[in-house]
Amino acid sequence: MATPSPAPVKKEGLLGNGAIARGLIEAGCEVVTAYPGTPSTEILEEVQRQAPALGVDLTTEWSVNEKVALDVALAAAMCGKRSAVAMKQVGLNVASDSLLSAAYTGTLAGLLVVAADDPGPHSSQTEQDSRLFCLFAKVPCLDPASPVEAHRMAKEGIELSERHRIPVLLRPTTRVCHARQPVPVGAIDHAKRAARFVKDPTRWAATPRYRLPLHAELNAKLEAIRAEFEVSPLNTEDTRPGPLGIITGGVTAAAVADVLREEGLDIPVLRIGTPYPLPLKKVTAFIARHERVLVIEEPDAAIEMQIPDRRKVQGRLTGHVPGHGELTPEVVAKLLGAPDPPPLPKSEPLPPRLCPGCGHRSVFYELRLALPQAIFSGDIGCYTLGTNQKAIDTCLDMGASITMATGFWHAHKRDGKDVPIVAIIGDSTFYHSGITGLVNAVAAGARFILVISDNAIVAMTGAQPTPAEAGISIEALCRAAGGKWLRVIDPYGVDQAIGLFKEARKYTQAPDGGIAVVIAQKPCALHSPPETKIPVDVDAGLCDGCDFCLKFCECPALVKEKSTGKVVIDHVRCIDCGQCVHMCPADAILPLKKEAVLP
Repeated sequence: MATPSPAPVKKEGLLGNGAIARGLIEAGCEVVTAYPGTPSTEILEEVQRQAPALGVDLTTEWSVNEKVALDVALAAAMCGKRSAVAMKQVGLNVASDSLLSAAYTGTLAGLLVVAADDPGPHSSQTEQDSRLFCLFAKVPCLDPASPVEAHRMAKEGIELSERHRIPVLLRPTTRVCHARQPVPVGAIDHAKRAARFVKDPTRWAATPRYRLPLHAELNAKLEAIRAEFEVSPLNTEDTRPGPLGIITGGVTAAAVADVLREEGLDIPVLRIGTPYPLPLKKVTAFIARHERVLVIEEPDAAIEMQIPDRRKVQGRLTGHVPGHGELTPEVVAKLLGAPDPPPLPKSEPLPPRLCPGCGHRSVFYELRLALPQAIFSGDIGCYTLGTNQKAIDTCLDMGASITMATGFWHAHKRDGKDVPIVAIIGDSTFYHSGITGLVNAVAAGARFILVISDNAIVAMTGAQPTPAEAGISIEALCRAAGGKWLRVIDPYGVDQAIGLFKEARKYTQAPDGGIAVVIAQKPCALHSPPETKIPVDVDAGLCDGCDFCLKFCECPALVKEKSTGKVVIDHVRCIDCGQCVHMCPADAILPLKKEAVLP
């Protein structure tokens, strides 16, 4: 009797982040939280999109910051609900206090922490390696090389976490998050696990006395997990001996596989999907079979530094692998001795710029005119691009615009200097981590201008909601934090805004003055184009080619013609906001007709 053919596996074309979302749904997660940040943003968006379509009822939350997101998911896991939290790699810094403690306390149900790394970096302040964070926090790490692996590891990470009652970190990278691949989807765990919090202060509220035995328990868990990883199918190897072997993992493993195939190279590879705790027996046995082993990993040396005997090992620590930047197939090919590919035609990349009609642009222009000598302390968001308009001098991390402005004030006050200082922060970032900085600044008696550029959404990562949607007013928060001088403006009112910024500066200098708060409210033009249209054009006779508008308005719709040396309007990109009319010293940018209000 013929053996029946196995049923075909259903596949769906999914983005890497969508594959992670599907894995979380299939694993039976009931609570998923996140704070948006590229390259992780689409994970929660995909959970919100896929779950209803699959008939799955679960709770999702766009949290106010990453620590809050982790705390919410952790508490749910302590009650027995499978949970997950997603963030980008620098968001893990914000959540780190909770994560280190959660490793000790453990969980009851599975808890997956997804921290998406950004080697390159493409859209981040750092290239930091979350695998190294796992070593520091003593949290197991899974490292996918593709959307298919990310889907599988999301499910296995939840199971691993629940089996050992410990948070598990999934570390996709940009190339995995934003790749698309046919993913074999599976059955969904529809089990409803009742929420039941079992009081145990020696674990959940552990004081230092109880944390010591919890640390010993954590170490035992990690050794048990290491034993599992020694035989885990997430790690694959070619067991042939040879002069050279390669140890790799994550998306770099995909680059290595591509290069070996394309260049016809026959080199044994040990592929690590579980970088911490590293399966040391497997790694040591692989090294013993070769005269030399090259560790190819990014963005740091997380695997390499865990190898006890590195006498035959080469990698980032020995300088044989670049210490920064992406290990693209081109870089990997060069490491393996492949000839250089023919050079690509050179082209000038366009620098990132604010969108046409962006209210941030008007704020920066107005600040430059009102306070040209100010120190402009910036923050994380679209408005970091104010550097192009020379209106952002510093950018450290979320919320640092306000805290650094306080530091700038302290430094100059000590020398008896009165220097204009402006902190510039967006609405989402203010909710995320600006509030505490403002409380601190008021308590310190600092004097500077705080500009909150409020576009009503988390614009940079795709228009996620802010707490304002729930009626939580930035103005009320500022007043509650001690902001006595507060004004709300429309940045499209250029002359009024310039006058107001000068008035704010005077308040910071007054005997009874302090921090002057200006909330510049203008919805994101990309998602809510201005209702009032002011079509404009450039009078070629008046334009003298000074480039002032290109440098200080810097709108993508303003283009310089090479043949004439003069500026013209790209009417395909222009959204008729009319702001550039104010930004031409020669008055060459003119409205075509009177303002017209859309019906």
